[in-house]
Amino acid sequence: MSDPNVLDQAALAPYLEANIPGFSGLAAIEKFKSGQSNPTYLMTAASGRYVLRAKPPGQLLKSAHQVDREFRVMGALAGTAVPVPRMLHLSDEASPIGRMFYVMDFLDGRIFWDPALPEADGNEERAAIYDAMNDTLAALHDVDVEAVGLGDFGRPGNYFERQLARWTSQYRASETGTVADMDRLIAWLETHMPADDGRVSLVHGDYRLDNLIFASDRPQVLAVLDWELSTLGHPFADIAYQCMQWRLPHASGFRGLGGVDRSALGLPSEEDYVASYCRRRGLTGIGNWTFFLAFSFFRLAAICQGVFKRALDGNASNPEKARTYGEAVKLLSHLAAKLIDKEA
Repeated sequence: MSDPNVLDQAALAPYLEANIPGFSGLAAIEKFKSGQSNPTYLMTAASGRYVLRAKPPGQLLKSAHQVDREFRVMGALAGTAVPVPRMLHLSDEASPIGRMFYVMDFLDGRIFWDPALPEADGNEERAAIYDAMNDTLAALHDVDVEAVGLGDFGRPGNYFERQLARWTSQYRASETGTVADMDRLIAWLETHMPADDGRVSLVHGDYRLDNLIFASDRPQVLAVLDWELSTLGHPFADIAYQCMQWRLPHASGFRGLGGVDRSALGLPSEEDYVASYCRRRGLTGIGNWTFFLAFSFFRLAAICQGVFKRALDGNASNPEKARTYGEAVKLLSHLAAKLIDKEA
């Protein structure tokens, strides 16, 4: 059985040459091993290196895998304080590979897969990398969405109400068995929903260290990647999501910072990281922190359940790894259950 993620190089080459100015001599296409949602490829051509990101093959949930949204948001951010790759082309669904994809510039730099940063040049660089990540997140939330043409990139109203409804629906649509902690978490979030405070910004939706490209010789963010979950929403969702990930076990597939001695490595505490973000954005602090964290655990668990269901259906970008996501749903909802129990 042929791999549905393998692209037809012979069919793709003339299409790319016709649609991307200067593109010529496609020589190789290599799928990146990372990434569960939208399969992503490095294309090497006579004219340079490029990245192609496509919808996955097979039947998909209606509101998932909208690569056109990724293409639009990165194109809109060009020239802002938020660094992104240059967008080159967006195909339609009737493309040579049979599904929508986009092409962007390849950027040569460092991606840090371990948040403990073992490869960094000492504690000073580790601290600077985290500070650059913090600065970029604050800059993202300060983008004037109307000025960059993204005023209609999300719906009005309470972001967390919308997101809870959306991801509960996605979770139920891909549910493969009962997870008691997940059911309890959904009920808790519904009854502890904070009032809408009117804050609206562009949110990334998956803002974490390994979705950033850093310069190879300095602690500078060259690009923010993987905008599939971006929308207009509440900025505290992004900062809580990042801090939630750091609470996950370091030994797990999530590469969290749970159990890591941050101070010994020069990494900021959660409190210090949030305080730096608030200082950059002129905020006095963030209330309802437990809700924002619990929501982040819930949403990631719902995403993992979708990946797991796709693995069972044979559509996952990385099938072997995807099956571990079923266990991740239990881990995430259990950690969130412990969090809300502390609040009780």
